[in-house]
Amino acid sequence: MKPILTRRQFLQGCSSAIAAMAGAKLTNLAFAKQDNPGDTLVVVFLRGGWDALNVVSPIEGDDRGFYEKARPDIKIENLLRLNDQFGLHPAMAPLYDLYQQGKAGIVHAVGLNYDTRSHFDAQEYIELGTPGAKNTASGWITRHLQASGTSSILAVVSTSGQPTSVLNFVPTVSLSTPDEFSLWDAGLRASHMNALRTLYSGESMLHRAGARTLEALDIVSPLTGGGYEPSNGAYYNEDDFGAQLKTVAQMIKLDAGLRVATVDFGGWDTHEYQNDGNGGYMADLLNSLTSGLANFYLDLDSGYTDRLSVVVISEFGRRLVQNESYGTDHGHGSVMLTLGGNVNGGQVFGQFPGLHNDQLYDRADLAITTDYRSVLGELLAKRMGNTDIESVFPGFSGQYKPLGLFQ
Repeated sequence: MKPILTRRQFLQGCSSAIAAMAGAKLTNLAFAKQDNPGDTLVVVFLRGGWDALNVVSPIEGDDRGFYEKARPDIKIENLLRLNDQFGLHPAMAPLYDLYQQGKAGIVHAVGLNYDTRSHFDAQEYIELGTPGAKNTASGWITRHLQASGTSSILAVVSTSGQPTSVLNFVPTVSLSTPDEFSLWDAGLRASHMNALRTLYSGESMLHRAGARTLEALDIVSPLTGGGYEPSNGAYYNEDDFGAQLKTVAQMIKLDAGLRVATVDFGGWDTHEYQNDGNGGYMADLLNSLTSGLANFYLDLDSGYTDRLSVVVISEFGRRLVQNESYGTDHGHGSVMLTLGGNVNGGQVFGQFPGLHNDQLYDRADLAITTDYRSVLGELLAKRMGNTDIESVFPGFSGQYKPLGLFQ
């Protein structure tokens, strides 16, 4: 015989569950009304500062010579040719296929044009969208959502902490995976939800937080219970990155108006033994990244990719010269990736400054010729219906220079 809960026990249990959900972790998701125009934006942040020069390397000419001299032990061979100037790391073959199909694009010598080699500072400046200023009250995604007039958006935040990019976006709740975002079995759900809606019908901060969580439960509940079968034979790796992309794909397929998702992928601080020939630690990271993205795109390539824009960013690149530990130290210029049905792919964008000592930033790093905000600004303007660059990136509109990345 099942124990009978008192009303007090029931309410205490429900309130505890609501509170627990508000602190869960995975990714950041923002929903809007279905008739809200624009793509679903997926921002993948590679925490740690990836080695851009081994991701997209010079393939010939003087720059190839400078590159090989600076990296005798960690240079990449057998590159996948992108054009006459650059090649892609061979571990990124899954993305190379999409690049050749015109669905993926690359921006070189791009990044945070501010002098810092601190992970924390660089990540914060990028996510605030105000390089050099930490007193900004909101993140760039928050300002985009607000400028788009989407105050009714439900944002579901579930990283290890709320991302700075959504700082001060009030209507937020948290989840881990869809199957975990549930309070009861199906037989009890309706009666308990009705009771909770009554309980959280007030106007206090606690009432509003509870109501947002219940709204999230309504959106996510169709995904709970049973397994998820990706489309088109797509297969997600059994790692954290694959699990996050799989969850985002499920959310997109709900047709509930998912507008923004942020996904974190850490481990890119490759100070030691980053390569073993063309294999090793960094190759494993690159293969996990690109196979995850390729299967994510394949899974959604059944009516969703034409409304999908993915951007991959890291806080900075690495130094040109390898260190004594067969790794690379914190640098400056980086590489960004774009992916989607309306990306002008199959191209490497941006002006490459060269790798001669006089061409390097601080005579040590790849120089930046494209501000990362130009990439994000063009994406917002072309694919998200937001041309108000100044409101999203204060003080940058005069420097904004679209590259032709998106249709």
